[in-house]
Amino acid sequence: MRAGIVTLVVAYVLSQFYRAFLAVMAPVLNADIGATPGDLSQASGLWFAVFAAMQIPVGWLLDNVGPKKTASVLFGIGAAGGAALFAVAEGPGAVKLAMALIGVGCSPVLMASYFTFARVFEPRVFGTLAGVVLGTGTFGNVVASYPMAWAVENMGWRETMWGLAVLSLVIALVMAVLVKDPPAFEHEPGQKKGSVLTLLAIPALWFIFPIQIVNYAPAAGLRGLWAGPYLEDVFGMTANGIGVVTLVMAFAMIAGNFLYGPADRLFGTRKWVIFVGNALAALCLFGLWAFPDNSVVTTTLFLAAVGLFGASFPLIMAHARAFFPPHLAGAGMTLINLMGIGGVSLFQFLSGGVYGRAKEGATDPAAPYESLFLFFAIPLLVGLAIYLFSRDRTD
Repeated sequence: MRAGIVTLVVAYVLSQFYRAFLAVMAPVLNADIGATPGDLSQASGLWFAVFAAMQIPVGWLLDNVGPKKTASVLFGIGAAGGAALFAVAEGPGAVKLAMALIGVGCSPVLMASYFTFARVFEPRVFGTLAGVVLGTGTFGNVVASYPMAWAVENMGWRETMWGLAVLSLVIALVMAVLVKDPPAFEHEPGQKKGSVLTLLAIPALWFIFPIQIVNYAPAAGLRGLWAGPYLEDVFGMTANGIGVVTLVMAFAMIAGNFLYGPADRLFGTRKWVIFVGNALAALCLFGLWAFPDNSVVTTTLFLAAVGLFGASFPLIMAHARAFFPPHLAGAGMTLINLMGIGGVSLFQFLSGGVYGRAKEGATDPAAPYESLFLFFAIPLLVGLAIYLFSRDRTD
């Protein structure tokens, strides 16, 4: 079981990489195949949209087929196949299709490990284990920053993508061998299995869904896409400089995941740790809006802080999981994951339009990004306002 979990975590590292690597590739893709920031916004949004749409079937597959086949087959076909398609792309359309296919491949790997935790380990340690996996996986963000920029510059972006396709296929094959399915949940006599509709009928979850929809969108949107064009347009940075700044943000996101994981047991509350952390993330977004072109150092600190305080995903997952019936663990975790990833997808799609409208007639290169920072900050405040009415629960 341990070897299988480690393999799933390795796959999740690559999943995190795939959702973030476009930021450092923006300049070269624009120059080589004419992919604009708007095109890449749509490509990134498609990754998250397909990833989110897959969560409901993935939840069913985990509960009925098990993580072994679900993760290995989808990752092999989607991640490896999508990376290969990306490597031969001749225009923005192929990049968008490749990112959608990679989203299919990455959709089950995190939930497969969480599903195993929910079935095998005690509920009180779920938040810590979820944070460790998410924090370890976020090292994919590190690889997607400066190391990816170096590989693209020294090896070429097509050669790099071919290497990623081969790596993805190897990981899928290893998962097929090492991942073990946890013991099936035994239903009580006469107990109904239930479905996603059963989960949606739980009132407590409706105060958690909004914060899950908006909490990850700013960090994912900035780290995964907009940090690159922003740093290039406002500060004139090249791929290497962008790689360094996004590397700092990636390390901050890793630290945030590890800090949030055990915080509920440390402070005796999930709700207020999540609330305070996301309020600080919103404050940093307003800082970027107020000082968009102050200095590279100030910008890097604000971006890193958004990544640090916006890493509450595993604790929100643990908060929601406390209300799930045990026999719907797979469906419940994929539902709450759908909310988070679906929110990122929605914001990624809409952010391209916000950027485009703000750029029309703008003479200040920072103006479009000021609009983007507000676009991410205000919904986060709305989510926090609704979350105030949620019921705190720890295991």
